Amino acid sequence: MKNRSLLILVLLILPLGLRAQKEAFHKKQFISEQDTLKYRVLYPENFSESKKYPLLLFLHGAGERGNDNESQLVHGSSLFLKDEIRKKYPAIIIFPQVPKDDYWTQVVIDRDSFPLQFDFKNLEAPTTAMKLTMSLIDSVVEQKFVNKNKVYVGGLSMGGMGTFEILSRKPEIFASAFAICGAADPAVIDLYKKDLQIWIFHGEKDNVVSPEFSKMMAREINSSGRDAKLSLYPNDNHNSWDSALAEPYLLPWLFSKTLNDNNK
Repeated sequence: MKNRSLLILVLLILPLGLRAQKEAFHKKQFISEQDTLKYRVLYPENFSESKKYPLLLFLHGAGERGNDNESQLVHGSSLFLKDEIRKKYPAIIIFPQVPKDDYWTQVVIDRDSFPLQFDFKNLEAPTTAMKLTMSLIDSVVEQKFVNKNKVYVGGLSMGGMGTFEILSRKPEIFASAFAICGAADPAVIDLYKKDLQIWIFHGEKDNVVSPEFSKMMAREINSSGRDAKLSLYPNDNHNSWDSALAEPYLLPWLFSKTLNDNNK
């Protein structure tokens, strides 16, 4: 009985500990005209406005949309809360949240079969969520404590699509990027900066977003003279973000890149 009570106590404490960890990501909101973007931000330990820090924008998947300003932390946030990561890569990490009725990209999705079919509308104005996120990043990059040469973007699933899109809408800002199980129309590559560096990930068994999208984007990016790394996981379905975010070289690679640095 005593052991059972102890187990119950531990199980009760664990969620509280995880929630306390998540609270390290401060709740914020960005307001522009009549629109509001909810987001979370993690500052480096011992943050000081007199120092300059890298900035990473992380775009969540469709399943984490909402208005709770919390669901967007389900995937990815724990990586940046690890003590060794916070010490080795002191950076500002931003997780914005898309409302349920919005999307990162301008795309029409055919959900009648799997993998899903996507009709990207590259020439249309950005979605409200994307527009607000771009304005948010502009406002943060202007702060004196942000290293403007070390601004990065990455995301998974819908956020991988958003990564491909924001690189075309704001090509001058990001030093490098990563896209996990995403998709895009390769026509956007013409809008990418000439020295773009991106790491693309996908599961070969993905039956939600076909891995052929990532293969095509990597192939076309490299054919254009830009630099795309491609990692495919033969046994992964759509949740290839678990493998991608566990890659030991992802963050060293990402944070080593500097804007307009052509060293590959």
